[in-house]
This record gives sequence, structure tokens and C-alpha cells, in this order.
Amino acid sequence: MEQIEQSLLELKDLCYSYHSLEGETIALSHISFQIKKGEFTAIVGPSGCGKSTLLSLIAGLDTPESGEIIFHNTGQPASPEQKPRIGYMLQHDHLFEWRTIYKNVILGLEINHMLTPEKLELVTKLLKDYDLYKFRDKKPSELSGGMKQRAALIRTLVMEPDILLLDEPFSALDYQTRLSVSSDICSIIRSTGKTALLITHDLSEAISLAERILVLSRRPATVKCDIPVHLTLTDNSPLASRNAPEFKDYFNLLWKEISDENYRQPEQSGKI
Repeated sequence: MEQIEQSLLELKDLCYSYHSLEGETIALSHISFQIKKGEFTAIVGPSGCGKSTLLSLIAGLDTPESGEIIFHNTGQPASPEQKPRIGYMLQHDHLFEWRTIYKNVILGLEINHMLTPEKLELVTKLLKDYDLYKFRDKKPSELSGGMKQRAALIRTLVMEPDILLLDEPFSALDYQTRLSVSSDICSIIRSTGKTALLITHDLSEAISLAERILVLSRRPATVKCDIPVHLTLTDNSPLASRNAPEFKDYFNLLWKEISDENYRQPEQSGKI
């Protein structure tokens, strides 16, 4: 019971299928796991196994065919009235070029009629904290890819979400920028104590950023294994974690789990 009380999010026997004129494809099969409040969790798995679909279900953009998504601040299955605030960061920053960085950051506040003095004070604080304040009047095209991703994160954080869903938010960046920005954004999330669920294809990224890694099987996806990450470090920054003595062992373990899945044939679509 103690684990339930500490959890913010619980998935119980979640199932979902894609439907088309050709038939039905089972994407997710009896997915069950819990996410504790303040925990940073990564999800990895073979390409096409349904990782992004899983985030869409948690965000309420899609509806599961069976099973439950329960947020334990309410103790009830998710509903529009009871769902906590969810922040969703996608692969691209989706900043609008005709708006300044400041105007992009406050867009969610505008849409939700939340432009209060307190919220605007938070916007200014975050822009200053993350070195974007002097660029607040610039257009997105005048910023680097990493700076635009930080702006997109601030736009999400000013809504003060209870949980952050991160769908490969660094994949559009070049490798060097990706290392730096993923480290920066992870440090921001940790410092704010936010609960985060990250999807990534980069195993090194998952190990360096997350406290726990869920490995999904090939479609129809199940939770194949749940791996807590414990690295021996004096500096617990994401970049430094890649030098931890245990890092290679975690990488080899994840590589084996996913490689085994790549040799297993997915279920074929069945006629409806």
C-alpha cells in the first residue's frame, strides 16, 4: 500500500490496438507500471513498438481499449475533471516564428487565460534562470536549436505541470548539442522536482538521464523489464554519469534486451 501512496501515476493492464480497413494491429498488451512522484523514468524499446502511443494515452489524446490510467493525487481513473496538469514536449520545439521567444513562452498562459502577475513573474524567473532572458525579444530563427528547446521547456514549465511527458525531445539536435541540451534540461527538471517520463531510442541517454528504465518488447508491446539505475558518481550530472563504472554494464544489458526483441517477429495484423 505504501508504494501506491507514493505513486503519482499507475497504469493497469493497458491495451490498445490500431484499426484500419485492412485489419487490427495490437500495439500495447497489458501494460502495467507505476511512476513515483518526482521520479525521472525512461522508456526504451524496438522501433515501432508503441512508445509514443503510450504517452498519447497517458496525456489523454487517445483512449485505451481496456485497462486503467490512474493518477494517485485523485486515486481515480483518469478523467478530464480529475487529471493532473500534464506537460508534453515533442521531438520538435514547435515555436511560432511570427512570435518572439517571450510571446512563445507565454502562449499556453494566453490560451488558458492565466496571464496573472504571478505567472508572468515565473516566466521572467525561468527565462533568467536558463539564460534566455536577453533573447526574449528575438524570433526563434535567431536562436540555436538548443536554445529553442530550452524555450519550449520553459513554455511547458510555466503551466506548472504535475508530470512531464518527453517524446524524444532531443532527437532533432546534432549529437554535440543533444548531449549538452539533454544534460541542461534534465538538470532543470531535477531541480524543479518534476515527475518525468522520457521516450528515447538512445540507450546512453536513457542511462545518463533516468533513475529507472522500462524496456518494452516488440509489438504487441509489454513491459519486458524494469531496471533501476544506480551509478557511482561524485558528480551526478547527466554528462558525468557516462563516465560511471556501471554505465557500460547498463548499456550492454539494455542492448541485449532490445537486440533480442529485434530478432523476434511482431504479431501480424488480423482481419476485423
